[in-house]
Amino acid sequence: MPERMYNDFSGMLLLDKPAGITSFKAVYTVKKNLNVKKAGHCGTLDPLATGLLLILAGSATKLQDRFMKKDKVYRTSFLLGTETDSGDLDGKIIYKKDFFHISFDAVKDTVKKFEGEISQIPPMFSALKHNGIRLYELARKGIEIERKPRKVIIKSIEILSFSEGILDLRIECSSGTYIRTLAKDIGDFLGCGAVVNSLRREKIGNFDVKDALKFSELENIDIVKLKLISLSPSPFSSP
Repeated sequence: MPERMYNDFSGMLLLDKPAGITSFKAVYTVKKNLNVKKAGHCGTLDPLATGLLLILAGSATKLQDRFMKKDKVYRTSFLLGTETDSGDLDGKIIYKKDFFHISFDAVKDTVKKFEGEISQIPPMFSALKHNGIRLYELARKGIEIERKPRKVIIKSIEILSFSEGILDLRIECSSGTYIRTLAKDIGDFLGCGAVVNSLRREKIGNFDVKDALKFSELENIDIVKLKLISLSPSPFSSP
């Protein structure tokens, strides 16, 4: 059988990932449509989340670490009064509590406490590995293991609105921050619990989702090739 021939495309695509697909599927679609041997992303998004996914293709996959460590900006909403095993609405409900007594001032004061360097325990429903197995695979089997806390930096949390238990935020944070963990920790501090109701990644470093391809555009190879960013030194100089 003759060896499969691949295109020699190399570079980075900015993709606006829709809800309902995994980051792996997005990468696979790029890999398949460009017919490249290798492709990978620079920071996963949960299936329910939308927004900016940086996908490297071809020899550019060797540069993945340079983009993984960039700061992120998220637009998110937290639902107060609920806790699930996954930290978002995709999980099994653990409990519900009353949240109507919680004032805007209490929310504002609480959110402020989480700015700066904080410690987070990664969620079981995450892509981290334990003995070579993804934590979310263990979590789906009802297995929970001890996770070590890690330091992350929340540069800013902007409250956009708070109404009927929905807290709408824009968050700028360091790489490695789990928004679902932040929702749980804020909810625990308020005494009512909280889960991620919606999540959209708007920025990674200086890359903005406004400049990203739509998932449906991946079918058009001419558009994909046009949007493929050559990784000259200039992208690396951006913060």
